[in-house]
Amino acid sequence: MIRLGGQSGCGSDAAAERGAVTESPPAGARGEPALSNRSAGTARGRQSLVLGVTGASGAVFARRLLQLLESDPRVERIHLVVSGSGLKVMREELGIDAGKSSEIPAQLAGGPVAKTLYLLDSDIGASIASGSYPVDGMVVIPCSTGCLAQVAHGISSTLIERAADVCLKERRKLILAVRDTPLSRIHLENMLRADAAGAEIFPIMPAFYHHPKGIDDLVTQFCCRVLAHLGLAQEEQFRWQGPESRSATG
Repeated sequence: MIRLGGQSGCGSDAAAERGAVTESPPAGARGEPALSNRSAGTARGRQSLVLGVTGASGAVFARRLLQLLESDPRVERIHLVVSGSGLKVMREELGIDAGKSSEIPAQLAGGPVAKTLYLLDSDIGASIASGSYPVDGMVVIPCSTGCLAQVAHGISSTLIERAADVCLKERRKLILAVRDTPLSRIHLENMLRADAAGAEIFPIMPAFYHHPKGIDDLVTQFCCRVLAHLGLAQEEQFRWQGPESRSATG
């Protein structure tokens, strides 16, 4: 079945998803693993996660997070969902050709992927739209203020929004890596509302105390911090030990 995107507070406008016309198999034939009440990954102690990418600037953060998840042996499966506006931003910032959905995960990761399943943002009937489908958590990175608003008010018009809503109602980890500035009072109130509902507000604010040598260092350190909050601490993460440790090693 051919599916096209619709309007969305997370940025899945129809024009963008028409640029990435994709085939979406009917439920039960999506290539997803057969599941009982618990996923195979959960049974083995490996995580199944949702990665949402919306239309805020900062696609490089989504790329690095996907790379880290793909290389982490503690991660069983990654469900990748990109909004229509997210596809536009990835095309502009990363040069990704979103003409074929099957190629999006590898293009975003910058290489072959083994764990990532791509789902259309318009596919509101996908597995992750149900609380009965077991996932361990979800990250929306970058998260637009429009997506933040939808999640904060319980509006589920797209798969990203619905998957986030499911995480809240099932008391699962939901991290919203909001990227925008300056922030209006509406944005701040939406952050408070989402936080009160159980989401973790994780604004994209890179640190500098690790003396980054370039943008890659900034992006990696931030993504490592995000993964630590999912219980996936990374060896690449710099951990502040105080000024005495720096002088001792210097």
